[in-house]
Amino acid sequence: MFEPPLLHPLHHFGHVELDFSRRIAVMAIVNRTPDSFYDAGRTFALDSAVAAALTAVDDGADWVDIGGVPFAPGPPLDAHEEADRIVPVIQQVRSASPTIISADTFLPAVAERAIEAGADVINDTTGLAYPELARVVADAGVHLVLTHSLAKPRTVYARPAYSDVVTEIVDFLRQRIDVALHAGIAPEKIIIDPGHDLNKNTLHTLEITRRFSEIAELGYPALAAVSNKDFIGETLDLPKPDRTSGSLAAATMCALGGARIVRMHSVTDSVHAMRLIEAAQGWREPAYLKHNMGEINEPAHQPRDTTDA
Repeated sequence: MFEPPLLHPLHHFGHVELDFSRRIAVMAIVNRTPDSFYDAGRTFALDSAVAAALTAVDDGADWVDIGGVPFAPGPPLDAHEEADRIVPVIQQVRSASPTIISADTFLPAVAERAIEAGADVINDTTGLAYPELARVVADAGVHLVLTHSLAKPRTVYARPAYSDVVTEIVDFLRQRIDVALHAGIAPEKIIIDPGHDLNKNTLHTLEITRRFSEIAELGYPALAAVSNKDFIGETLDLPKPDRTSGSLAAATMCALGGARIVRMHSVTDSVHAMRLIEAAQGWREPAYLKHNMGEINEPAHQPRDTTDA
């Protein structure tokens, strides 16, 4: 397993501290949109979005990512309307839990309102397409996720081409890190994301997954947003509802390549996978030890006795 040369392993998010030298965080996804990529509006209603976020926390998620606009091409959404979608969710989740909350937005005005509502992180899938966002983040002292993508927000980018996709992503992220640092964002507040499937075809994204260690070598905690994406569907010829196993395989590959955050829909399965990796690495103890630990090899779980007393 590749262990990235983290410049700042210990990160503080509000009331939560994560040591990325010993932890792979699971980020749950909550989209308050009527046209989201995966759930097609299932969590568009406010109460549904809040319930989904809190359920994810109960299921073991370290982090909840709340978005109001899909990355996919489409009509722009006014900043006021986007904020009205995500701010009430952030407020209610924050009042109920100290969990890490990120706002999935690229608009500075939306980011300001999200931070005021309690967001710890701004997850910008455009890599600072709006440079003013860096100032908003710096002034607030919150975290920023810098993601590689090429298209202007919500526009089509037909047939993306790269001479070496990973090398070009690394160069892009280095440039955006410099912009963020120059704006006053502390290095211990920066997270990077190569942007699986974002302006990339399936072959590009598979290569990113295989070579994830080259992203992680930049020294900042790296995020792998792989869950249920098209590269999994095209690789395995599966519709979105059947991509969980492929998503877990991709997330595990990225984690072994140095990813320290995985953005996933299936929270419980993802938590189990990441905690097993952590235990195998010696970063955490097993929940209990019983198998082959005594004079008699007792089964770890005794079958329940259903006979009458």
